[in-house]
Amino acid sequence: MLSVFVCEDDLNQRTHLEKYINDYIMIEELDAKLVLSTDNPYDILNYLKSNVHTRGIYFLDVDLKSDITGIGLASEIREIDTIGNIVFVTTHSELTYLTFLYKVEAMDYIIKDTPGSICQRIQDCLHVANKRYLNDRTGEKKIFKVKIGNQIRGIEHSEIMFFESGLVPHKVILHTFNSQIEFYHTIHELANIGEEFYRCHKSFVVNKTNIKNIDRVGKVIEMINGEFCLASSRSIKGLLK
Repeated sequence: MLSVFVCEDDLNQRTHLEKYINDYIMIEELDAKLVLSTDNPYDILNYLKSNVHTRGIYFLDVDLKSDITGIGLASEIREIDTIGNIVFVTTHSELTYLTFLYKVEAMDYIIKDTPGSICQRIQDCLHVANKRYLNDRTGEKKIFKVKIGNQIRGIEHSEIMFFESGLVPHKVILHTFNSQIEFYHTIHELANIGEEFYRCHKSFVVNKTNIKNIDRVGKVIEMINGEFCLASSRSIKGLLK
């Protein structure tokens, strides 16, 4: 089971987060459970120390009324749940750089000042975290290896939204859930890396499993992370089949 955690010191905000999470788990029938929602960061750490095999997704406020910040909490969580999914829900957009400083590898950074999008962003994070959990559980994790400079980075197929031809000849831009990576490759070869990938346009290869909506009139595909890619009329017909 995927364990869901919330650490938020504002009771009203915490109540809203709990509702968004529980409603989505119930509607989508996820193998997940909100196991702990608290204003005390040490509650989460104590739980993890007693349940060391927990696989979780953590929705954390950055500015907690405690001697440990949300980012500090995330850093300690990462020591125990090394592959957990960490999501910050905060008003402090200026502190995003600290997530890189602490090397917590956050899945998303949701700003409270945009309440209209909070629910959808939380649902998107739960969707991806659940997909990762299921892939790990069934042993079906697929990795795409990309060379960046002198390094080779492995990216799970479930993380990839789509590939896009870059402005520089022979370069491709890989769009993941929350980042972009540019590397040398040809777009037509990328449709063959897995059955979930589909050439939807001369300049795009899309991950079918991460499609949220297809606009047949506008010839645009919306992904679960809110990004869009182009599609041709012919490819849309093939995609809908």
